[in-house]
Amino acid sequence: MNGNRLPSAAARDFFLERFDDFLALEQGASPRTREAYGRDIARLARYLAEAGVAHPRDVQVKDLRRFVFALKDAGLSPESIRRSVSAIRTYFRFLLSEAVVQADPSEQLELPKRWRTLPDVLTVAEVERLLDAPTLDDDLAFRDRAMLEVGYGAGLRVSEWIALESKDVSVEDGVVRVFGKGGKERLVPLGRKAMAAVAIYQRELRPRLERGQGRGVLFLNARGTPLSRMGAWNILRKYVDRAGIAKHVSPHTLRHSFATHLLEGGADLRAVQDMLGHADISTTQIYTHIDREHLRYVHRQFHPRG
Repeated sequence: MNGNRLPSAAARDFFLERFDDFLALEQGASPRTREAYGRDIARLARYLAEAGVAHPRDVQVKDLRRFVFALKDAGLSPESIRRSVSAIRTYFRFLLSEAVVQADPSEQLELPKRWRTLPDVLTVAEVERLLDAPTLDDDLAFRDRAMLEVGYGAGLRVSEWIALESKDVSVEDGVVRVFGKGGKERLVPLGRKAMAAVAIYQRELRPRLERGQGRGVLFLNARGTPLSRMGAWNILRKYVDRAGIAKHVSPHTLRHSFATHLLEGGADLRAVQDMLGHADISTTQIYTHIDREHLRYVHRQFHPRG
């Protein structure tokens, strides 16, 4: 079986040759499928052996899940990982049919269908350049600086960003009240710099923008009405260009950067979940993949044997 570099004893213990026969004779698999599945299961067997699992009957679903995450960490594409999961499920069906195992742990193994390719995440240095981009030469600099600080500082969705009302920001308590999906309310801390930027905007500029049509919304356009999504996007794009950031940046990029930087700094995953307003922690866990990639990058850059 091509791709099988296991010692012969390990290959025998994991029934790799018999699995290849099963694919050919009972499944009628093509040579290409046999080669791919054989390589996938050889990789699994090697991983399990290194983890101290010496026989298929000892495999638990947690072992399979760790293996799938190891594939992700190794840089395999979601398509390759889905194929590996399919190979694992076929392999355990074979083991069941041969009475090698009494239960199939792969039944509880999820496909990585929820893994998503996230937009580019800004580095901390890029965020600093972006936040410093508005200057006093800009007529609406106080608003724009406050907008960028709040978008990054609280990790808001763009719909939450433009719907914030002045009364939702408590400078004294250092928090902003956000109404997320389904009207669910959450309190998100804001740092000192973000709060200072909001206070200056509310004192120096917002009263001049307000012409009775602001409806209490915090961020207003030059006509004194609440900013639209496109208005917020255009403001962000202006300063991204000025900061010389080559990445594609949307309002959601600030949200992704907020979460990623918190996790890189050691924040608890459930705390980040609460601040983002995610109902399910599995949604927040996508950021741990970015965090692992960041750690690998740091290791390669700075470890003497990276």
